[in-house]
Amino acid sequence: MYLAGEEEIDAIAKVIRSGKMFRYRDESECDRFEKRYAKHLGVSEFGLGASGTQGLAAGLVGLGIGPGDEVLVPAHTYMATATAVLAVGAIPVIVDIDESITISPDAIRDAIGPHTRAIIPVHMWGAACNMNAIMDIAESKGLLVLEDVCQGIGGSYEGRKLGSIGHAGAFSFNFFKNMSGGEGGGFATSDPKVAERARCYIDPCHFYWQGRSEDTKPFAGVGARASELLGAMLNVQLDRLDGMIRTMRAEKKRILAGTKHLGNLGLKATPMNSADHDCSTQVMFTLPSEAAAKTFIGTMPAVIAGKTGRHTFTQWDQVLMHEGSHHPAINPYKIPANKGLRTEYKEGMCKGSLDILNRTVMVATSPSHTDDEIEAIIHNIDQAARVALEDISADDIVLKNQQGVDLQKFDA
Repeated sequence: MYLAGEEEIDAIAKVIRSGKMFRYRDESECDRFEKRYAKHLGVSEFGLGASGTQGLAAGLVGLGIGPGDEVLVPAHTYMATATAVLAVGAIPVIVDIDESITISPDAIRDAIGPHTRAIIPVHMWGAACNMNAIMDIAESKGLLVLEDVCQGIGGSYEGRKLGSIGHAGAFSFNFFKNMSGGEGGGFATSDPKVAERARCYIDPCHFYWQGRSEDTKPFAGVGARASELLGAMLNVQLDRLDGMIRTMRAEKKRILAGTKHLGNLGLKATPMNSADHDCSTQVMFTLPSEAAAKTFIGTMPAVIAGKTGRHTFTQWDQVLMHEGSHHPAINPYKIPANKGLRTEYKEGMCKGSLDILNRTVMVATSPSHTDDEIEAIIHNIDQAARVALEDISADDIVLKNQQGVDLQKFDA
């Protein structure tokens, strides 16, 4: 969360004082946010839920994904992308990323098999996936696309909001996201049938409050209805979103311009698929070796993309251990419907992804950074790159004071 204050407090207090904290009511904060955010995204439907994981699972349910289906997921994403696939009974197939830190279209083409039904491109660290290439592949192969926008809220791809390009999108509003209610999530789509099924998954009682079409039968969902407190806070946060993203984009451009000369040393700006439209929450650089990346982050506050915990497939214990459910009888890795699907994750897989991730460093931007703080960041990147890529000791450089600057904000 970047900014929150009195406006959020006032909005939440207003709901509490009203005594109307259930979302299905007149002048609902949740309804208001859903309509506003759908318009913001350029889609016809948005549904709130309790988490981003819930939004992913609801999107998959809405698209009709289940047992017998394989879903392609990138090797670098928060583990919920893969566990949401398991939650609906399908099997996640892990696919390589490219240097943009997002799923590789070439790897997608190579990974498509007879049981592949869907792709989840993840706009990781706010960087947009190559959606033109992905949608072309999906259309040619008859696949469904669920965009994981949990880390990309506020971003766009070539002018289109992330989450509005695929057949559906999933969103997270937890503490670490660009727009936050502490926790929360949701889905977006322009297909009313997808939306109806997704809403039933989030809230099995939805039909009783808001009705259903005659051709849709209610089914047992998990019950993760959004709170009016969440809706109230998100309505305030949405008002800030575009301005925050513009500020971070400007900071990123300034940092890249101020460090461009370091390309001669080997510090390369990580290639972006839509550099002028993504979230710009991180400035990413690709170094020639893992050792150089380690030296870089040892000199200044930054993180290595491959060392952020459960964001890389090697840390997805439930997936790698085939513990896809709380009960073996409904474990997707063991049910008959998934026999013949690709359920094995071989040792040494996705080596190319791991190499890229362990050579990529990330420096966080913030809408709160001052001009002086941004200049200090540029200076310190320069100094860290020289230590990492030239024969210079860290004792021979001086970092500018960055006290109070949060350079290590990343999603957990």
